[in-house]
Amino acid sequence: MAKDVKRVVLAYSGGLDTSVILKWLQDTYDCEIVTFTADIGQGEEVEIAREKAKALGVKDEHIFIEDLTEEFVADFVFPMFRANAIYEGEYLLGTSIARPLIAKRQIEIARLTDSDAVSHGATGKGNDQVRFELGYLGLNPDITIIAPWREWDLNSREKLLDFAEEHGIQIEKQGKKSPYSMDANLLHISYEGGILEDPANEPEEDMWRWSVSPENAPDKAEYLELSYEKGDIVAINGERLTPAKVLAKLNEYGNRHGVGRVDIAENRFVGMKSRGCYETPGGTIMLKAHRAIESITLDKEAAHLKDEIMPRYAKLVYNGFWFAPEREMLQALIDKSQENVNGNVRIKLYKGNVVVVGRDSKNSLFNEEFSTFEEDSVYNQKDAEGFIKLNALRFIIEGKNREKNQK
Repeated sequence: MAKDVKRVVLAYSGGLDTSVILKWLQDTYDCEIVTFTADIGQGEEVEIAREKAKALGVKDEHIFIEDLTEEFVADFVFPMFRANAIYEGEYLLGTSIARPLIAKRQIEIARLTDSDAVSHGATGKGNDQVRFELGYLGLNPDITIIAPWREWDLNSREKLLDFAEEHGIQIEKQGKKSPYSMDANLLHISYEGGILEDPANEPEEDMWRWSVSPENAPDKAEYLELSYEKGDIVAINGERLTPAKVLAKLNEYGNRHGVGRVDIAENRFVGMKSRGCYETPGGTIMLKAHRAIESITLDKEAAHLKDEIMPRYAKLVYNGFWFAPEREMLQALIDKSQENVNGNVRIKLYKGNVVVVGRDSKNSLFNEEFSTFEEDSVYNQKDAEGFIKLNALRFIIEGKNREKNQK
């Protein structure tokens, strides 16, 4: 435990855990605290963190509360969706992609405030500790990192509450506490713990916070037209929107139609399996529509190469390697592939489903003259014979050799 810390930038929500951490850091390290509260579209009032931090002795100039929603979507979510990233076939990486942005801003604030350490409230069992700390060290290899959950003995909610009461930390009573551990941002909301710890249990319907159930979704389908420029959605139904407003609008549509619920058992980076449920309404629409516009604008081998590297890219994001050179190299390749991914995708939303019903682009590689099943004058079907024989040459050689050896 390093004791020569003079100032720490704490990722601070104002809730029980981070309020206890704030006081614990002051007592344990005898240091000044800088709090950083990020609004990334989690749907909670963030300004309340200011008064809570002040009540715990944090100076006004050391309290940072910032709206990062546009940066979050433009610089983190959109680049990830250009890659069609999905972890283990189902998880759209909603928590994973938020952590590098928070880590980045903490390091920037540490420089602004001449702080020599950063701290977070992630536990020693989860992925987030890795994501935060790889981000910190990737941006400032000399920074000191304090992870209270790996140091203290306050390892239960009861102990945290006792510590808060003993030190006069005000914690609002919020009625019945949710049995789930939840994380939310503009891309998703996640649920872990409670009855979900047994993967055989079906999630309770009242667990879901955002979306209507597919069974109760409208009986009438709704159509949307999404406009793309270089792989990013820039307009919905002809209305140009900022990246954050695009995602917020798609969330509204998706929630209304029961889109984006998943229930998975995933493999954490730290080694254990974890069961979680997620609502990612806008992201689910984005993934389906992006693959649709790519289907007519990407060259065959370029599209296949993207599909081959996507699991590697998704794993890097999941494990916290956003600032790693290999992720940046993959991103450069992906972004190059998006230069002609322009056009429109028409989708239909109906009872949990996202159905692509049309796509068009000035950069389309779909050529009706070549693709038609009707008579055409541009494709000589006899050319296929030589193509097939060339591809079958190794089979022919192997077959003749087999016949010879059997005699």
